[in-house]
Amino acid sequence: MHFSMVDRVLEQSEGRVVTVKLVSNAEEYLRDHFPGFPVLPGVMMLESMVQAGRLLVDPDNTSVRPMVLGGVRALKYGAFVKPGSTIRVEVVINKELDDGAFELKGDVRLIEAGQDGTGDLPVACSGRFALRPARVPVDV
Repeated sequence: MHFSMVDRVLEQSEGRVVTVKLVSNAEEYLRDHFPGFPVLPGVMMLESMVQAGRLLVDPDNTSVRPMVLGGVRALKYGAFVKPGSTIRVEVVINKELDDGAFELKGDVRLIEAGQDGTGDLPVACSGRFALRPARVPVDV
């Protein structure tokens, strides 16, 4: 099953992308997280940064090997993201490595229902992560 964590790209340049995702009550992963108090799982916030990062490093999806999560550092969580809220995801490239991998920095901001998305938005998740080309198994 594939979850799309990018509804729209707001901005994109050579080293930066900004996306948004509306978190609706219909999202399957909210069903059991948590009964009576549904919130966006932290791993899905990380996934939203990864998907935005893929758009940044391979905007035309032309890479022969897909970019996969290669590592996560200094990941921090802040505000709860409830259904009806929107997340604003910003990812920037810190460094491109010789092996085709990228070190990125991501930030997930919470836009609650009724807000216009401007001003100082609460941080829902932030951290650094790496995307690298998938390793293809070699026949022995």
